[in-house]
Amino acid sequence: MLAIPAQRANAYTESPLDRAGKLRDDPAFIDAALGDDATLFVPVWRARSLLRGVEEGRPQAVLLSRAGAEAVRMAGGPWAFLGLWEKRPVFAVDCSTADDPLPLLPEAMGAFTDLRAVAGLLPPGEASVLAHARGMMHWRVKHRFCGVCGSVCEPRSAGHAMVCTACNAQHFPRTDPAVIMLVVRGDRCLLGHSHRFPNVKMYSTLAGFVEPGESFEEAVRREVMEETGVAVGLVRYHSSQPWPFPSSIMIGFHAEGLTEAITLDPEELRDARWFSRAELRDPAPQGFSLPRPDSIARRLIEDWLDA
Repeated sequence: MLAIPAQRANAYTESPLDRAGKLRDDPAFIDAALGDDATLFVPVWRARSLLRGVEEGRPQAVLLSRAGAEAVRMAGGPWAFLGLWEKRPVFAVDCSTADDPLPLLPEAMGAFTDLRAVAGLLPPGEASVLAHARGMMHWRVKHRFCGVCGSVCEPRSAGHAMVCTACNAQHFPRTDPAVIMLVVRGDRCLLGHSHRFPNVKMYSTLAGFVEPGESFEEAVRREVMEETGVAVGLVRYHSSQPWPFPSSIMIGFHAEGLTEAITLDPEELRDARWFSRAELRDPAPQGFSLPRPDSIARRLIEDWLDA
């Protein structure tokens, strides 16, 4: 099986930010940045991002100035320093405590929207920054207490660490690695339909979380075997994609199918089939649909079709 390189960048990648990790532990810089009129704030409300132009099909991220973000910050939600964008400090700020945050903002600022619905339409870099903010705020909201002793934690390192006020344990943002793979055998590829898919017609690549002590390649072979009974041989890396929905990174592969018979795990999949290139190029008449355009699953399929 030949390696099939990624033909274009995945959504949520190519961030324009310099994460400037050393500045997180510079209190003087952080304090000055929080009060600087040039600083940008990325608001997050209940895992949604602030966007304008969604209804017109031309979504754009809405980043707030210090003055515009003041009311949101006063709501008392967590925040974190994300980095520098063209030398301007950028912070994420969560406003989930407000039942409706829009009245706290200047008029006509847009609406809070699920980022996944519009990521493929956003200008380059914006989806990455919004996803970064969403992932950080999810971690901050969900990790207020120590996983060791249960006591309250306090933020450190400009929101990139939490320290227990009782046992002094340190906690850091977590990203869960998941493999996602297009299994290919001859001129056909293996796609499955999960019980979890909201689109009842969608077939997608197989995927699963990496277990402790397991390599990515081993995870690919195990997941495919568990879900479909198909044996996998050669595994080739394709690309990766941040997926902070809520806290994963997808590591994409093309994999060689050694066997053809499918034995479904009914707990994981409703169906799985081998599809030809012709079927994938024209799925509607066949009664199925492909994954959303912003997903690495779609890129794995499209790059194989074009190879």
